[in-house]
Amino acid sequence: MTRPSIAALSLLLMTATGAFAQQASDTIAPERATGVAAASVATAKDHMVAAAHPLAAAAGEKVLTEGGSAIDAMVAVQTVLGLVEPQSSGLGGGAFLVYYDAEAKRVVTLDGRETAPMEATPKLFLDKTGQPLDFFDAVVGGRSVGTPGTVMLLQQAHNRWGRKPWKDLFTPAETLAREGFAVSPRLAGLIAAEGDRLKTFGATATYFFGADGAPLKAGTVLKNPAYAETLTTIAKGGAQAFYSGPIAEGIVDTVRMSGSNAGVLSLEDLANYQVKERPPVCARYRALDVCGMGPPSSGAVAIGEMLGMLENFDLKALGKDNPESWRLIGDAQRLAFADRERYLADTDFVPAPIEGLLDKTYLGERAKLLDGEKALGDDAVTAGRPEWDHALNFGRDAALELPSTSHFVIVDKAGNVVSMTTTIENGFGSRLMTGGFLLNNELTDFSFRTHDEGVPVANRVEPGKRPRSSMSPTIVLKDGKPLLAIGSPGGSQIIGYVAQALVAYIDWGMDIGDVVAMPHLINRFGPYEIEAGTDAEKLAEPLKALGYEVKPGEMNSGLHAIELTGGGIRAAADPRREGVAVGK
Repeated sequence: MTRPSIAALSLLLMTATGAFAQQASDTIAPERATGVAAASVATAKDHMVAAAHPLAAAAGEKVLTEGGSAIDAMVAVQTVLGLVEPQSSGLGGGAFLVYYDAEAKRVVTLDGRETAPMEATPKLFLDKTGQPLDFFDAVVGGRSVGTPGTVMLLQQAHNRWGRKPWKDLFTPAETLAREGFAVSPRLAGLIAAEGDRLKTFGATATYFFGADGAPLKAGTVLKNPAYAETLTTIAKGGAQAFYSGPIAEGIVDTVRMSGSNAGVLSLEDLANYQVKERPPVCARYRALDVCGMGPPSSGAVAIGEMLGMLENFDLKALGKDNPESWRLIGDAQRLAFADRERYLADTDFVPAPIEGLLDKTYLGERAKLLDGEKALGDDAVTAGRPEWDHALNFGRDAALELPSTSHFVIVDKAGNVVSMTTTIENGFGSRLMTGGFLLNNELTDFSFRTHDEGVPVANRVEPGKRPRSSMSPTIVLKDGKPLLAIGSPGGSQIIGYVAQALVAYIDWGMDIGDVVAMPHLINRFGPYEIEAGTDAEKLAEPLKALGYEVKPGEMNSGLHAIELTGGGIRAAADPRREGVAVGK
């Protein structure tokens, strides 16, 4: 797969204009889709796991079979994913958990997002002249590494809802790391596509390439004794053994000694990291409650806005093959993205008008913009004016957010539900490796630009702040009970993937397998992105007639979903990745 040049990416970031800016990251897709086919669908009565790799799904399902909880299975799934698809998530990254607690009958959301080091400044991604760095100049190396949050999230969730001993949950990943696993075709292709950039640092190059410098081939049995040792240490010492001691020291040394692009992460940053429980953001849609993660994720708010606008139209009557449906969906997404860019960031640092953005009256007014017969002009796609409890004005964002992420869903016998999206950001993260795992480049989710025409950008870098995300782990409730758990990787495209899936499931009554496998149409910044080589291309000419620029391309979704019905459990895994759903 070809990518734009670094110079082109920089130019896009520095010169984006119009109603709101298209991020440079939205022009590249470093984690390729495996291909479109029939979804993996499974049915069960007792429990279920759907994850992006068969070995991870099997590890989680085994934990459930042995009497473990959904949270126990989550630990096993995440630690195996960090081994078998290291480019997407792992111990060196962060995650958002949306969890339905069956005993308490409530949705809980935990924020395990990475944080900016305390030595970071708003100028972190500016060059000596005050201009944003070229994209990969920012990403590759320690500069982009935030304080990892995934391990602490696993520990704190297990402390609250785990059943099995913590140490036992690491056994599947430890065993695979020591004995080896077969490199999948997907991982082999990604290593080859990444090329020399993955050879920048010695430990990473040694792991992903042979002695002759050739990328690992599919089927190669890959062992990772360093990762096994890291897992053993965490299994014995808990999360504290990750955030202090030799593992922490290895992380900090790797970041701060990474050459000309060294970072400023410190042992104090690791020691002080906290997972935060935040109120779930729930939007009412067609008598259902769609609940997800609030800021620093923009996912639940943006999806809630889209659905709130679309509720004013009869999408069921229009149907999935009608270009008018996609005009409404596309422009609702564009309007939601205009608000997202202007208002949403880490609410520990900047206030956000969440209630105002999701207010039915506000969304009804926004929906009136969709009453025409043609695509909205660029001058009409601007941020709205939601009600605030106090007034602030933020500038337009220029953040970078990439699609290398993973999502999985789990339900246990007691009815507890996990919907978790987990990431190290760009494919292979910062390309730095320590302890057998890759470190994130999550700080590039901040806006490289700190001000917009003199007005501060909400999502600018600040010490201790969490960068804005589009990750959208979601649980849909019917009459207070879980009906659907869903989410996807895909950078800022996640919002469109999940919103489209919800419309397909709720309005069009599609089967869960068809929902996750359906072709994608995404519209964030004006051009209508259509999944190439699929039936979605039939809509290209009708959408052009409505006034859109149409842009066919590859989609990097990885939708995984679990549906809970009165008679049992159904799950589906996105065929674009190597996902699988398993249960009993």
